Amino acid sequence: MKSDFSSRAHDALNNPQLRRNFRRAMDGLMSKRAVQFADQDDWAALRARGAAIKARALARLPDLLEEFERKATANGIQVHWAETTADANNIVLGILTAHGAKRVIKGKSMVSEEMHLNAHLEAHGITAVESDLGEYIIQLAGEAPSHIVMPCIHKNKGEIAQLFTDNIAGQPYTEDVDALTAAARKVLRREFANADAGLSGANFLVAETGSLVLIENEGNGRLSTTLPPLHIAVTGIEKLVEKLDDVAPLLALLPRSATGQPITTYVNMITSPRKEGEKDGPRQVHLVLLDNGRSRVYADLQLRDTLRCIRCGACMNHCPVYARVGGHTYGSVYPGPIGKILTPQLAGLDCAGDLPHASTLCNACVEVCPVQIPIADILVQLRTEAAQPSQAPGVKGAGSNTSLVENAVWKGWQAMNSSPAAYAAATRSLAVIGNLIPAAAPMLKQWTSVRSKPKFAGRTLHQLARDKGYENE
Repeated sequence: MKSDFSSRAHDALNNPQLRRNFRRAMDGLMSKRAVQFADQDDWAALRARGAAIKARALARLPDLLEEFERKATANGIQVHWAETTADANNIVLGILTAHGAKRVIKGKSMVSEEMHLNAHLEAHGITAVESDLGEYIIQLAGEAPSHIVMPCIHKNKGEIAQLFTDNIAGQPYTEDVDALTAAARKVLRREFANADAGLSGANFLVAETGSLVLIENEGNGRLSTTLPPLHIAVTGIEKLVEKLDDVAPLLALLPRSATGQPITTYVNMITSPRKEGEKDGPRQVHLVLLDNGRSRVYADLQLRDTLRCIRCGACMNHCPVYARVGGHTYGSVYPGPIGKILTPQLAGLDCAGDLPHASTLCNACVEVCPVQIPIADILVQLRTEAAQPSQAPGVKGAGSNTSLVENAVWKGWQAMNSSPAAYAAATRSLAVIGNLIPAAAPMLKQWTSVRSKPKFAGRTLHQLARDKGYENE
């Protein structure tokens, strides 16, 4: 389905409550992050190290993926490869069906959102319940996440209170945050205890040890991956790092960039299923590695930098466009600046070619990215690819915005500026045409009436420079 950012943005801009919700949230997040990175020298050194870690991993990605599979398999984790989201959905469904699982408790996972996994499981008689509080709230609302770290950031306390009253039996209306959290906890504790399987994402994969790293604040991820007898993790192939030592700098960057915390409450390292003599943990651990166009992104040396992303959300927290229109306006799983470069590459410029244009190119996202992704440069490249595809490894849907009229205009501009005679003739003609604009286009009359009409230059800038003796300076 083709994206229509403009019409959704128009609706969002005319929703004052939505704009207030986002403005308040973004101001708070920016302030908290600024406190964490008050020392600019420390920030510069740490983000340079984070960028180097991700760049090094991407440079060796094919080899590291094979190394990770060997180590994880030796540890007892079953690794599955999925080229498309349909493949990934079928792999997850097959594992659950083989174990007779009918109820799944889910930790937070953006890749599962990318797969639309919940709907796929529901269609096959399997219920999936989100255990992250934000994800649980938007599941009750029947909505998609509006932020990759804080899924329900677009809702205020009153909206959440009404949602709980409408969907949780016996829940009275209250805007007390502790009471609302307790109500959700009461429901979710039963789900943890009764789930046939737990599902999670992964923040990082460590090739050296074959480990999955998950970070969280609520403890729901640890419960989802420990209590049920079966754990399935789904993640993209780009989440790999080379060594265990690489994890610590990234953990110092991610929560501070995302929510302004020095570190998250829980850091989970999963390296194997339950071993003999251990009292808890799943009997089986499965990992589904999703490509879904990532290999195509990887093939382009500039676009490859997109895959450095550690999903902190700092770029959208500081984006003036995102703060005014919210995440749902982007019409995709990944909103904000990272979504503007990732979604067009995964879905295709023919489907999401308007997203690279939903930017002021102010560079705020680049300045706060903890792994130095050149988002603005990639936006410009994608805009170019949409109009004039390069011969480099193809961007999906490249050339979808090609315009014969626009190409003809630029060729005419080139021809005009390549010849002094053509330039003189064209400027003379344009001076005459400029005086006719108000009559031909009345809507431009006010604009042209307060501006001087261009006069015929007679001589080109090159000729004037030569006459003045500036040509060789």
